[in-house]
Amino acid sequence: MRVSPVHLQRRSFLATAAVLALVPRRALAQEKPMFASNRPVPAARKFVSTAVEREIDRVSALIRDPELAWMFGNCFPNTLDTTVNLGMVGGKDDAFVITGDIPCLWLRDSAAQLRPYLHLAPGDEPLTHLFRGLIRRHARCVLIDPYANAFMKDPADPTSLSWSRTDRTEMKPGVAERKWEVDSLCYVLRLAHDYWQTTGDIEPFDETWAKAARTIVATFKEQQRRDGPGPYRFQRRSDQPTETTLAGIGVPTRKTGLIHSAFRPSDDACTYPCNIPGNLFAVAVLRELAELASAVLHDVALAGEATALAAEVEAAVMANGTMVLPDARQVFAYETDGFGNHLFMDDANVPSLLGLAYLRCLPADYPLWRTTADAVWSEANPWFFKGRAAEGIGGPHIGEGQIWPMAIILRALSSDDDAVIAWSLKTLRATHAGTGFMHEAFDKDDPAKFTRSWVAWVNGLFGELVVKVARERPHLLAVTYDSP
Repeated sequence: MRVSPVHLQRRSFLATAAVLALVPRRALAQEKPMFASNRPVPAARKFVSTAVEREIDRVSALIRDPELAWMFGNCFPNTLDTTVNLGMVGGKDDAFVITGDIPCLWLRDSAAQLRPYLHLAPGDEPLTHLFRGLIRRHARCVLIDPYANAFMKDPADPTSLSWSRTDRTEMKPGVAERKWEVDSLCYVLRLAHDYWQTTGDIEPFDETWAKAARTIVATFKEQQRRDGPGPYRFQRRSDQPTETTLAGIGVPTRKTGLIHSAFRPSDDACTYPCNIPGNLFAVAVLRELAELASAVLHDVALAGEATALAAEVEAAVMANGTMVLPDARQVFAYETDGFGNHLFMDDANVPSLLGLAYLRCLPADYPLWRTTADAVWSEANPWFFKGRAAEGIGGPHIGEGQIWPMAIILRALSSDDDAVIAWSLKTLRATHAGTGFMHEAFDKDDPAKFTRSWVAWVNGLFGELVVKVARERPHLLAVTYDSP
């Protein structure tokens, strides 16, 4: 895979490859009539799983379109091929999973990056060691600092990220970036719960993990801010207002029971500190933690505390997290301050309003969510764009006119409509700019203008979509696709 080692800005630059800008994508594809793999050669791959390789062969055999099959073969194993560092800590499995072109571990990204392989973990020993290792690594990271979103491989190292070195916050050794995001801790719990449910393996759930779980619940309660704002503060010198927070904690709020967040899943600052997708994700994972705490940890007190907090936050969302659009549709808000001020928008990063069903926060047939999902995929959402190349959702992180493949994928993963899923596959096939990989974002009029040539999460998410289609709607893979 062609990777630049200097792509280290989390606020991504617009990387337009001159050759891609000058040569039509179809011409590039024609130069590779056999669609030669863009994976690293076997000896250079970071991690190898026989089960994953078999899955690539199985699913690829169902895909009639050669370009789509080529993309799947490149994208599905990308996390394993390029981002995994497996080792041992204290005689137990450890896994450090970087995001791609940023050589640090994000709690959210790393958990999401492994999700596409979860169904293959039972019976595959290498994957078992990988999942155990990341679950253990997550627990140790949370115990370093539950307010941090990204971490260094060596817990004794200061941050290697140039943009974090002068942040006005309590930067501890081992922390790469300290943006408080509710969803970071949610992903830690979701990965652990789903691994346990899928495999039945309880090996990673020792006292260190239990201590991290209790710390997560305590942090969520602390950030309900009923007794003050808590200890977290963060400010950054930047020409982008989304990189810092007002007075280090954000705008004033009414304390309703909602969990406050300084930053969104995009790593952009919240407009209002109560992010509704993040709170609904917290509700879901707290209930999952209660199951695990009861059945595996045998910790009745933790299970009860998680259950009670989930009920409290859910009630607060329903009382404060909905709004009425100018066309009279009732929808979930993206953010609120608890005073009756709401922000309606959606961001491509997950958890999002669009992604609530995918994350099992709500059933896919939940009427309020369906209305909300329709609204965010429309001009009612200021970060929804239509162009000559595609339509989709972006966000402030990259800016106006930039569509994120992640949102297109999430729309398909959340849909039961063949037409929507087929459109998504066509669009993704037509907008990868001849690279065979997904990108962070691309220009709505020209996919050759894209950000981040190496972002493993979205590559894996595309692979997850294709596997799901192969399982549930194989007829959508038994056709060839042209541009939408």
